[in-house]
Amino acid sequence: MSQSNKLIGRLALETELGPFLGATRIRLLEAIGEHGSISQAAKAVPLSYKAAWDAVDAMNNLAHEPLVLRSTGGARGGGTRLTDYGRKVIALYRAVEQEYQGALDRLAGQMQALNVDDVHQFQTLLRRMAVRTSARNQFVGTVAGLHDGGGVDFEVRIALDAQTELTALITRASADNLGLALGQEVVALVKSSSLLLCTAGMGLLSARNQLWGEVSHIHEGTVSAEVSLALAGGKTVTAVLTRTSVENLGLAPGVRACAVFKASSVILAALG
Repeated sequence: MSQSNKLIGRLALETELGPFLGATRIRLLEAIGEHGSISQAAKAVPLSYKAAWDAVDAMNNLAHEPLVLRSTGGARGGGTRLTDYGRKVIALYRAVEQEYQGALDRLAGQMQALNVDDVHQFQTLLRRMAVRTSARNQFVGTVAGLHDGGGVDFEVRIALDAQTELTALITRASADNLGLALGQEVVALVKSSSLLLCTAGMGLLSARNQLWGEVSHIHEGTVSAEVSLALAGGKTVTAVLTRTSVENLGLAPGVRACAVFKASSVILAALG
């Protein structure tokens, strides 16, 4: 095999939602540990500030424990630090990466008989196996409750952690297809456009899912803005709303707010 077709390890830990950890995210975590700032870490990787912020949110939401903790403060999001769990994840990733590259080197030694087309076909196959989702909010939890209403709908309660629970309303057919059972690990997907934000004193709401937290970051566009709330347990939820709504609600880093969305807006995926 020619040097141009050498197998180079690019380890990525995948979920059904797409990449959870990869080389770029690990470099981001390492840079956060070095600089104590998402903005400085983003420059070191390099990534845009928004991409770095979104990556941290995704990792914290999908991990069993937060990898990064942030303190609110100003336009750049305040201080940022790795948790002990985050440092362990980095160390484990680097150890596995080294073994992975070693395995690829051994495999390359056995592939001398393959031609260039064989290698390109193999690479194409790997790319096609990738699965991604456009849902901004992705959570891993366990089924804490199942309720069959006797009709078409099936209610599922998902515990994200000891403090946070979601409710999803799916069809009986979907529940059967997923093989849902108490204690089963599932993924809950919620599009950011399906969320509404409110603040204290806005009255009673009928939506089943109401997640209270503090505004951790606001990324403003020309017309709309992405507003992220830091929840208990290190989770984050993000909503898209107009800049006018942000101003009317008085949203800013540190302000307490609630993300509200209907149970029917939650999409479930079974793991394994």
